[in-house]
Amino acid sequence: MTKQDRDLTALIGSRICHDLISPLGAIGNGVELLQLSGMADSPEMALIAESVTNANLRIRYFRVAFGAAPDNQMIAESEIRATLAPGVDGRKIEIDWQPNGDQPRAAVKLAFLLLQCFETAMPWGGQISVVSDGNHWQIRGEANKLKIEPDLWAMLSTPQPGTDVPPAQVHFALVAPELARQGRTAGVTIADHSISVEF
Repeated sequence: MTKQDRDLTALIGSRICHDLISPLGAIGNGVELLQLSGMADSPEMALIAESVTNANLRIRYFRVAFGAAPDNQMIAESEIRATLAPGVDGRKIEIDWQPNGDQPRAAVKLAFLLLQCFETAMPWGGQISVVSDGNHWQIRGEANKLKIEPDLWAMLSTPQPGTDVPPAQVHFALVAPELARQGRTAGVTIADHSISVEF
């Protein structure tokens, strides 16, 4: 995959997320107006409101993970924490985001891509911690039971052109090209009940 291909992939991701956020926001505003008017006090409207909120947050997550990340752009800590809020989109995993303050968007993009890899390996739940000293990042996940697909995890450090990656696991294929774009490398350690990735 060339640098141009990677940039186009990220730009497409940004465009799709940008275009979806506006109509989702409009639906959310409509639900709020119905709630204020007293017409929305029903389980059906509550379900719609919850679904819109989850969809909004998931799209914001995708915009960071799959969208363009200019080298000098920062992302606010408040946006990161809101996007990773507990209970979003039925998430079974607790994420302890420890870096304080605004962070470089490119580094957070990598972290978000990797968090999706962790979520894939932890379908029954678990805990993930993210730490950073500024340049060096470590993501560690622990769970009673892990679902590890070695070929996918091998892609994080070395591109595997012959590996068939289904759409649901595309995040594994995007990590190595993004690491290369940022001039970084990743170290992966997998044990019986834990996974650790440093970059």
